Amino acid sequence: MGGRYRITGDKYPRMRPSRRRGRLAVLAVACVAVLGVIGWGTLQLIGVFTGGGNKAKAAGTKAGCPAGASPSPSARALPEPGGITVNVLNATTRSGLAKQTAEELKKRGFRIGDVGNAPKKYDKKVKGTGVLLGPTASLNTSLPVLSAQLPAADRRTDATRKGGTVDLIIGDGFKALAKKADADKALARLTEPQPTPTGGEKSC
Repeated sequence: MGGRYRITGDKYPRMRPSRRRGRLAVLAVACVAVLGVIGWGTLQLIGVFTGGGNKAKAAGTKAGCPAGASPSPSARALPEPGGITVNVLNATTRSGLAKQTAEELKKRGFRIGDVGNAPKKYDKKVKGTGVLLGPTASLNTSLPVLSAQLPAADRRTDATRKGGTVDLIIGDGFKALAKKADADKALARLTEPQPTPTGGEKSC
């Protein structure tokens, strides 16, 4: 050092970090932040131009539906009386009821099968108006149609029973079949169209 400068002591002067390096670090962080904001904004714009279009289309379709539009109803499929064969059986001690009832059912369009006394299982054991008995498949087909003629009768099914014939077993409480006009109204209500389920959404 030429003897001009002399270092004394055991401590050396600390070198300060360059201000230029600090500025570069701040600039790098700022660039990353700006790029992040730009990327997020780009994704938002893509969402608007893709998802937003579908929503607008759906809203336009809904707005185009005519006022008061509702799902198309579907009629309940039930057999006509002429397609139902009925066995008329008397479980009471009053004679002639099965024959009289069978004749009236025939006038109303039903086919008549066996007419006579009820089997031992039901003979003198039906306290109500009567019992309508048929195979399992008749529960929502033949039995509702026959029930319109005798609304107070119990409906029962026998899983072991074959064929489509149903029984009308007359009980102690029987007086007469329902009036024909009332039975016809009941049949009309059974076959009225029912609204079709749409899962909560209306369609045009």
